[in-house]
Order: sequence, then C-alpha cells, then structure tokens
Amino acid sequence: MRISGYRLYRYALPLAPPAGAGGAGLRRREGVLLRLEAEGASGWGEAAPLSGFSRETPAQAARALQKVLPGLLGLDLEEARLPRGGLPPSARFALELALLGARAAASGRPLPELLSPSPQPEVEVSALLSGPPETVLEEARRMRAAGYRAFKLKVGGRPVEEDVRLVRSLGEELGGSVTLRLDANRAWEFPEALRFAAAGLRFLYVEEPLRDPAGLPELVRRGNLPVALDESLFGMEPEGLAGHRYARAAVLKPTLLGGLSRTLRFARAARELGMEVAVSSAYESGVGTLGLLALAAACGAPAGLDPYRSLARDVLRPRPALAAPRLVVGAAFSARRAVAREALEELLGDAGGGGE
Repeated sequence: MRISGYRLYRYALPLAPPAGAGGAGLRRREGVLLRLEAEGASGWGEAAPLSGFSRETPAQAARALQKVLPGLLGLDLEEARLPRGGLPPSARFALELALLGARAAASGRPLPELLSPSPQPEVEVSALLSGPPETVLEEARRMRAAGYRAFKLKVGGRPVEEDVRLVRSLGEELGGSVTLRLDANRAWEFPEALRFAAAGLRFLYVEEPLRDPAGLPELVRRGNLPVALDESLFGMEPEGLAGHRYARAAVLKPTLLGGLSRTLRFARAARELGMEVAVSSAYESGVGTLGLLALAAACGAPAGLDPYRSLARDVLRPRPALAAPRLVVGAAFSARRAVAREALEELLGDAGGGGE
C-alpha cells in the first residue's frame, strides 16, 4: 500500500481546571492533528508542543510537517521512514504515530503490537495529585477508593516544610500498599532540596528536584535522595543516559523526546542501567494519549495519563475511557472511534495525492 494523501488540522481544547505545574497554567491545549492516507487505510498523529517545555510552537510543528509530507507521497507504507533531521520533537511524534496508525489499520494489528512483539496486556495508571493540601488529601482518598495504587504528587509550589508535612500526611493516608512518586518540576534550590531529603520521607523518587540540574549527582550523594530525570532528557541522545547513573528513574514524554521509537530507545537504555521507567503525558488529546498507552504497553511501564482528565473536551468520539487505575490495552484499541473533524480547523495547502 502506498501513501496517497494527508491532511493537517489545528485544534484548541479547553482545560478544566487550568493545568498547573507542568502545564504552566494553561487554560486550553492547542495542537495539530495529522491524518495520513494509504489507499483506504488511514492513521492519525498529533503534534502538541507543551508551552514552557517545547522549543517549537504548534504553528512551527505544522510548518515542519508541511515541508516533509509531500516527500512521503507514493512511498510504500511499510517502507516509509521518518526523515533523519528537520522535524522538531512534537512533529516527529505526530508523523511516526500517523505512520504506525495507518500500518495498524492496513494490517488489522493493534498499535501496541507494532511497537513490541509482546506488549503487556494491562497498564498501571498513576493518579495525579496537585493543589492545596486539603484538596490533595481528599482527592487521594477518592482515587484510592477507586482502586488506584500509584500516585504522583506535584511538590515545589509551597515552602519545603509544607511539602514535607503534606508528603508525610499523604503517606499516612495512603498506607504502604501504594506507590508514591513526586514531581518538583525543577522548583528547588540545592539547600531546599537537601532539607527535603533530610526529612526521611517514603516515596519512590522525585522528578527533577533542582532548578540547576547540574547539581543532581551531588544531591544524590549528599542527601541520598532518589531522583528521576524528566526535563534533563530533552535534547539528550538515549546513549547519554549512561552519564546519569545516579538517577533512579527516567520519565519519558514522547512529545518532548521526539517520537515513539526514540522513546523506546530511551526505555531500553534506562533499563540496561537499572533505572525505573515511566511513560508520561504532556497534556495531549485522545489521539496522542492513546499513542502513549500503546507505548507504555510496549515498554512494560506505568503510565502518567492523568493529565487527559484535564481536557474538558476531546477530538475523539466517543472519548476514550482512560480514567482508571489499570487499563486493559486490548479493549482500548479494539473500540471504534472517530476524530470529530467538525471541531477542527483544516490547514490549507497541505493535501497531497488522493486525500480524503
């Protein structure tokens, strides 16, 4: 089957409530959807750069895709490859996801099986906790009652001593049968992080605790603090992880790392170094979030998909049921869904070949 056409669309989705740390106070999520056609089969991809983290904007991602897409027309779907350079990370994610989606549609195989010969059948989902302490504790109780056993708490937005009290209270509330991860989004100076480390709290790791990440090895040495890399991975090659053996874990965001296959390389490199691996959302729509679920299944890793709950609307109909402590991968990819193109704005001058 040969690639016969494509379409690019712009979307804007409201966030309710507005996204906090990691979403930079966003009130709506903007991005670009790509539909790739191959003689009757089609696949969707998503480029959704995250404000404050991505170097490119949605408009720049769209322009980058417009430059490379004409060169794919007429190529065999199975043989088409990503260009070696010239695409920003979110655009690479969009193009690769669309190519794989079209191959899945043409072959009748679900997307996770195209990423791994033996994807895990279920993926554990982390519940995301943020806000004032009373809200965090109330939400934690509700989510635990709903069956969640993995939680991620945003820290760093309050004085260190308040974070210490909240993490201690949360641990007492949840008990020892759950996994607690922390995310500081580079909020702390070195002395603050040392004070937090000295509290002797129970958690799996804290993501990016330092405003200056160059101090992470020293923080681990002096504070015995388990840390995870997130933003530090952006722009790094997977082989570069070998220079960060102090890290307990790698948190992988394909939108920011540059695609599914590249993220799989990061996962393999991290595992070879004995690191934990987690796949995490960057507030993608349902199109991108399902791609993250497929990736988590292929990696055998837990997934931070909870930001999807922040979308007041989605481009997919019906909306995927992703708010669950464990997701059955086969069910998620066997459901019939369609992109509601009436909610999208088509970008002009970007159709090729047969189109739609």
